[in-house]
Amino acid sequence: MAARCLGRGVGRLLGGLRGVGVRALAAPRLWSSASASVAPPGSYQERIALAAREPAAFWGPLARDALVWDTPYHTVSDCDFRSGRISWFLGGQLNVSVNCLDQHVQKSPESIALIWERDEPGTEVKITYRELLETTCRLANTLKRYGVRRGDRVAIYMPVSPLAVAAMLACARIGAIHNVIFAGFSVGSLAGRINDAQCKVVITFNQGLRGGRVVQLKKIVDEAIKVCPSVQHVLVAHRTDNKVHMGHLDVSLEQEMAKEEPVCAPESMGSEDILFLLYTSGSTGKPKGLVHTQAGYLLYAALTHRLVFDYRPGDVFGCVADIGWITGHSYVVYGPLCNGATSVLFESTPVYPDAGRYWETVQRLKINQFYGAPTAYRLLLKFEDSWVKKYDRSSLRTLGSVGEPINHEAWEWLHRVVGDSRCTLVDTWWQTETGGICISPRPSEEGAEILPCMAMRPLFGIVPVLMDEKGNVLEGGDVSGALCLSQAWPGMARTIYGDHQRFLDAYFETYPGYYFTGDGAYRTEEGYYEITGRIDDVINISGHRLGTAEIEDAMADHPSVPETAVIGYPHDIKGEAAFAFVVLKDDVGDVDVVVKELRSVVADKIAKYAVPDQVLVVKRLPKTRSGKVMRRLLRKIVMGRAQDLGDTTTLEDPGVITEILSAYQEYKDKRGGAK
Repeated sequence: MAARCLGRGVGRLLGGLRGVGVRALAAPRLWSSASASVAPPGSYQERIALAAREPAAFWGPLARDALVWDTPYHTVSDCDFRSGRISWFLGGQLNVSVNCLDQHVQKSPESIALIWERDEPGTEVKITYRELLETTCRLANTLKRYGVRRGDRVAIYMPVSPLAVAAMLACARIGAIHNVIFAGFSVGSLAGRINDAQCKVVITFNQGLRGGRVVQLKKIVDEAIKVCPSVQHVLVAHRTDNKVHMGHLDVSLEQEMAKEEPVCAPESMGSEDILFLLYTSGSTGKPKGLVHTQAGYLLYAALTHRLVFDYRPGDVFGCVADIGWITGHSYVVYGPLCNGATSVLFESTPVYPDAGRYWETVQRLKINQFYGAPTAYRLLLKFEDSWVKKYDRSSLRTLGSVGEPINHEAWEWLHRVVGDSRCTLVDTWWQTETGGICISPRPSEEGAEILPCMAMRPLFGIVPVLMDEKGNVLEGGDVSGALCLSQAWPGMARTIYGDHQRFLDAYFETYPGYYFTGDGAYRTEEGYYEITGRIDDVINISGHRLGTAEIEDAMADHPSVPETAVIGYPHDIKGEAAFAFVVLKDDVGDVDVVVKELRSVVADKIAKYAVPDQVLVVKRLPKTRSGKVMRRLLRKIVMGRAQDLGDTTTLEDPGVITEILSAYQEYKDKRGGAK
């Protein structure tokens, strides 16, 4: 494992680790899952019914057999949504890193745990379970030497990399709480998350690489910690050979790790001790530090990884999410590693060096499951299909979509072009709060149908309920309402760090006795679920309630339209009307013709009342770094509140606002002249 592959210090370190034997293993645990498979017994329908009817009878044996315990739990669950109490596997003691590393090293130390698909094309690096365990132990010992103790918070501000994964697992090993912060966040966003969690240590790289560009991570950390009094040390690893300023708090991580033993006794943690914090946007503007705990989260991530994606031993699992988001936590790190899988770490972008990057990676690494975001798929739709078809994708069995509802054109492209109409396609619905996938076409009965653009089937233990505006439960099929979940499951968040009342207000106050997802959904006559978008993205046009996602989906079916964003705005007669922001493909000729066709498409697919009153063509949409469209910014622009946009630090490129404001002003001037 050459130094050039992993960065100067890490390469030397891991190269040296090859001579270390399995003495890095933890002692065998009393309640080991030596041959356990993370899959419940019985037929699909029997399992669904049992999990809904008797959660303890379903989850209890599964947790006992699937996880490695120090001490068995005495109570499966103690949950009450009315009071916001959520506890699973009480009395149990375990260590998450042992479940993700030691148990596999005992059986197959040279199995590949991680394949790091670096930003530089064609330069993947493979890390065995033994190497990852030893690196984790050295990093854990380094953290302890610099004062990190059980319960302390550690900020991880790093791109997708083996060392970032080791940092997460090192925290888990010593009982520290990791707070991974997306390595694209600004100084203000980083500082806010460090301060809210009162992090003691920050782990970062000197620089990052993404899409061929250098990201000055250390400089951002330097600015952020000026207003973060809790930070005592900054551990700096090296992704490039470029030197950066090292201040009095800064420590060279690789040098310090090299001094440590590759053995670290794992801390025995209670099932409900905190594993990590992960911040997500809040409606008030202040990010929410969601708390996930040990046993329940790990079990749910492992179970859903195995069953939703049809994971089989020996598969190469390719989730291209960043570890700064929950998708990266659950389906890059914890789920796959608990299952002993080979997990791909994707450091780059879908279009670097060209639009074939994903599919060249699939061919070279022989990826079996590919899990990505609709925003990336829509981006790739702009390019010729040849960018996909020139690469061998025969290794693929399952394709997945995550982050937002996928539109029909993207679904069909993914199914037909990428998957050659032979791969299973799972459109998954879940949230940072849920910890893992909650509604997905798979698992299911053998050979059960999959409908396009529909999450469809609740996972085991997930019991959806649709509510009307008055809080009444909607029965039967062919109904739409607010999506709630009536029963607790092990993977869900337990609270908001330092503010349990906010947790109760956000998720359990609107519909007492239920977890309110904030999303709307449609239930078919067959009982399948289709996510229609956020409840606050519902427009009431002349008394007709309409999810903006429905209009967006209809418009995105047009062959010239890769992306749309629809918002509601006040209308004198209708109460509300729809305003559509539309991105067109580069080869579109007559824009006015396309706009006219889009109005007809919406009228045909939904109804005439759903046709947007206004359609503005823009070059791109305002997106967060995780790819979500910030519709609230579009709403404020349309309502003349461009001077009061609020927090825009999560925007991938703030310059997009200037572009849209200019296009909107030109649009208004043109409309005014026409009148």
